[in-house]
Amino acid sequence: MLYFISIAALIALFAIGTMTPINMGVLAFAAAFVIGGWLAGLSMDEIFGFFPGSIFTIIVGITLLFGIARVNGTVDLLVGGALKLVRGKRWAIVWLMFFLGAGLMTMGSVLAVGMLAPIAMPIAKRYKIDPLLMGMMISHGVLGAAFSPITVYGAFTNGWLQSAGLPTNPLALYAIPLGLSFLLALGLFLVRGRDLLRADDQSIDIDDLTSSDNPTVAGSPAPQPRGGDLVTTGASAGQRATSARHGAGPMVLTTGSPQPAREPDRLTEIESTGFTPLRVLTLLGMVALLIGSAVFQIDVGVCSMVIAAILLVLAPNKHKPAVNNVTWSAVLLVCGMLTYMSVLKANGTLEFLGDAAASLGSPLLTALILCYAVAAVSAVGSSIGTLGIVLPLAAPLLMMGEVGLIGFVAAVSFSAVIVDVSPLSSNGVMVLANAQVPDRDKFQRSLFKYTGYIVLVAPILAWLFVVLPTSM
Repeated sequence: MLYFISIAALIALFAIGTMTPINMGVLAFAAAFVIGGWLAGLSMDEIFGFFPGSIFTIIVGITLLFGIARVNGTVDLLVGGALKLVRGKRWAIVWLMFFLGAGLMTMGSVLAVGMLAPIAMPIAKRYKIDPLLMGMMISHGVLGAAFSPITVYGAFTNGWLQSAGLPTNPLALYAIPLGLSFLLALGLFLVRGRDLLRADDQSIDIDDLTSSDNPTVAGSPAPQPRGGDLVTTGASAGQRATSARHGAGPMVLTTGSPQPAREPDRLTEIESTGFTPLRVLTLLGMVALLIGSAVFQIDVGVCSMVIAAILLVLAPNKHKPAVNNVTWSAVLLVCGMLTYMSVLKANGTLEFLGDAAASLGSPLLTALILCYAVAAVSAVGSSIGTLGIVLPLAAPLLMMGEVGLIGFVAAVSFSAVIVDVSPLSSNGVMVLANAQVPDRDKFQRSLFKYTGYIVLVAPILAWLFVVLPTSM
């Protein structure tokens, strides 16, 4: 009976967190206390001991450091410099957005789509680049790099593997989804972007982009992992923005042709200031984080927190808004889910679920079914919540050794996150909100069609290229 109650609570918190604005992490903590303390007989000290302190430090430290880099203009400086590298090449800027998105997400920025879409979508309109191509290249880059060890998704997945007593490989779990996402982006480019390879007389001029005639869409909320927390999307004049939960996805309803609001041009401001001492120190801090964690094996959370603290002390007033960039809702979501997962492991529910999954028959067929199930559910629900349900199901199946552990986890993780290109997700809605298109409703329908294509193609791609080779 304990197992069924634990499973029912897991399904309930997922459903409530998806269908309401309630953060799933709050529900997960409540379930951990009630089921772990009252039903399983665990002490409160034991349950508090399940709190993933290292994961908490990683998420807060990285997002705070990146918030500082965003507030003092370091991130914008890097983006502006990258744009200059591809002057005159329309095809190159499309791929630049893919790699910029991947790079920003790799460093832990859940704001990547929100930072790039207001820059990229007006460029797409001005230089006649397919807006769907531009928006999805950004999304594929960001979502492909979602399992970097210092992102919310990477921290959750690696934290679950550790709590389940399974071996983990953070580099492979990061590289495999990124490689698969690159394949999807390449396919999209070959279908919708081949005309950009032709020589033409319309090239991108960065000086032109920094003129006052360049409009950007105002209001870019932070795209965060969906889990029931409320998001308000910014909309331009002529639009009616709605508040929506991450689980069901924020929507933008149009009431007429959009009239983009003008903002002070970020690139103009960057060029007028350049490499200030504060920005140089921020860049050095980010490099130190990469070297310290990769070469000297210093804890990522500790290192990022120390660097962020130093930068805050150096310019407390300027960096004060950076604390608001910490994705507290994501912190609550991840820590709550991992705590509840630890309770389920302690009371035997995960072992029970895994035994049930292992009895389904062919391990490879089961893996394919789980990849498709994850993609379909995550397209309208919480990516982390979906992974929190499916990964425990597969634990004993993975322990049997008939399916490659890292390959399967990477494939199912990729299937869960890549569908966030949907306009029902906070990533997809950023593309929709910033799109410079004559018919926004038509563009939204195009996004839905593309999402359907991803749901069909991504799981089988991951299964064929990752699960099968690693299971032989």
